[in-house]
Amino acid sequence: MTEQDLMDPERKPTLAGVERAARKVADILPATPLLPLEIDGKTVWCKAECLQPIGAFKIRGGWHRLTDLNDDQGQRGVIAFSSGNHAQGVAWAAHRLNIPATIIMPEDAPRAKLENTKALGAKVITYDRMGGNREQLAADLSQKSGAVVVPSFDDPWIVEGQGSCGLEIREQVRARTGSEPDQIVACCGGGGLASGTALANPDAKIMVVEPEGWDDMKRSLEGGAIVPVEDNPPATDCDALQTLSVAPITFNILKDRDATGIAVSTAEVHHAMRVAFEKLRLVVEPGGAVALAALLAGKVGLTDRTAITLSGGNVDRQRFADIMAGG
Repeated sequence: MTEQDLMDPERKPTLAGVERAARKVADILPATPLLPLEIDGKTVWCKAECLQPIGAFKIRGGWHRLTDLNDDQGQRGVIAFSSGNHAQGVAWAAHRLNIPATIIMPEDAPRAKLENTKALGAKVITYDRMGGNREQLAADLSQKSGAVVVPSFDDPWIVEGQGSCGLEIREQVRARTGSEPDQIVACCGGGGLASGTALANPDAKIMVVEPEGWDDMKRSLEGGAIVPVEDNPPATDCDALQTLSVAPITFNILKDRDATGIAVSTAEVHHAMRVAFEKLRLVVEPGGAVALAALLAGKVGLTDRTAITLSGGNVDRQRFADIMAGG
């Protein structure tokens, strides 16, 4: 693939692209730990992305995308939209690269995510999650300023960058067991992490987990075509996974891999957060705990080399305390 091909926003993400992204990420960040957790007599390998500098895996895609901007694009800046984790990933990369960043965030985003994004130097614009159109807001701002839009999952760089997490999982499981993972269970909103992980692990079974009522990737995979979230979806603590519709770029990768989907309840998510804290000593946000929730609820058949993502740890302090106390 030529340099021009690599810079084409219409290109498809590839394993080679994931490997390239992984090299870039490894230059600035250590691999996050892969921690063992015993469930029903089986050892499950937990990828602790909640320990990233911004508390989530999104730092990977943000870094991969922004480091491929040319000088003119870097001067004009970037625009992203996110409930908080992608916001922080883009803001972190932009701050490090001295690139102006504007982030569109929902009004009901967790306060910790809003404050952390602002602290990284990004300009934050809020909108109504259910009534506003974040993609259109970003497009309008981009047209006025010339800034580059950095989507949260509908982008080849983002998929490849998130796939660097899957590549680390593959290498770490091999180092600990002598073989690559045979099953990976990934938290899923728009599917960037899950599809990138699928590219990085071509021989593993891929399963995606979403909160109940927001399980559009699950229903899309079952129906063979993209199905949006139904009208009036239920409230959920999993703000990071409130994607109204997935994108062809992520859906097609997962569909081609025969990925399957699982939905988990709020109670199952809260239980998983408590287990992660008690057994792994980790603070995991609701959206980052859905993969573990699926395993603990018995919704996934365990294998000898099952790996899961604990994809984020950005949760407001009081809300976390309430959940730990059983609220």
